[in-house]
Amino acid sequence: MAQGHKWTLVRGTAAAAAIFVAIMATPQMAYGWGANAHRLITNKAVDTLPPDIRPFFEANRNLLMQNAAEPSDAVSRNPAAERRNRYIYLDRYGRFPFDNLPRDYKAAVSKFTKTKLEANGVLPWQIGLYSEKLTNAFKARNWDEVRQFAAILAHYVAQAHDPFATTENYDGRLSNQTGADQRFSSSLVDRYSLFFYVRPNEAVKISDPTDHAFESCLNAHSWLQQILLADRRARRGLPDYTDEYYDRLYNQAGAILIRGVSDAAADVGSYWLTAWINAGRPQLPGR
Repeated sequence: MAQGHKWTLVRGTAAAAAIFVAIMATPQMAYGWGANAHRLITNKAVDTLPPDIRPFFEANRNLLMQNAAEPSDAVSRNPAAERRNRYIYLDRYGRFPFDNLPRDYKAAVSKFTKTKLEANGVLPWQIGLYSEKLTNAFKARNWDEVRQFAAILAHYVAQAHDPFATTENYDGRLSNQTGADQRFSSSLVDRYSLFFYVRPNEAVKISDPTDHAFESCLNAHSWLQQILLADRRARRGLPDYTDEYYDRLYNQAGAILIRGVSDAAADVGSYWLTAWINAGRPQLPGR
């Protein structure tokens, strides 16, 4: 991909570019996957697409991978404000499956106030918002915005599949396991991704992007306690988080990790496909 395309992607519209930079400037230690996991998920998402749209995403594969994972060279003015878009503290809304939380944003604001919602994270609604933005970019045939919004949406959708992006125990500190998120969501991927058998399902049309995002968050959250248990067991009898610890953790939680990455990739592809279908299936450029 030419450097000019990358520049246009980041600079396409001022508001979207500011949000994109804020996402990328937010420290990876907070809320979710590391950069390599985001690259892997986005890469595999391209492989889920049907022939009608896959060539466009194939041509932009490296660009999408890079911009779903790596910091821009621009400086974010307010990365703290962006963080709320990358997580949701489901466990602040009662007990699983958290039926106390309305999935309609206006209803949720009416029940809990906007201040509380933003404090607890708004990830599923952000996915719904960027699904709409990508749809509108397809309708307008604004291919620079399509590339931009597809990368941002891939980032958010991937987040919905990380258990640590769905809980106020996002870094393990509440269970006396500080750094558990880094060990699971980043270090395991960095160490073992070459051995992953990631084969996501084919992309399918999503009927309700926001509702589907909530389901993804719920599914990810359901694995949290099993991961924390694996983290405690893997450390047992060891003085530190050694190579042996990571081998143990991978043996106990690797299947969960691979499933999460695979499901995330299928969902990213499905959101891209859904936006294109909802936009009326416009003819895509070659690159």
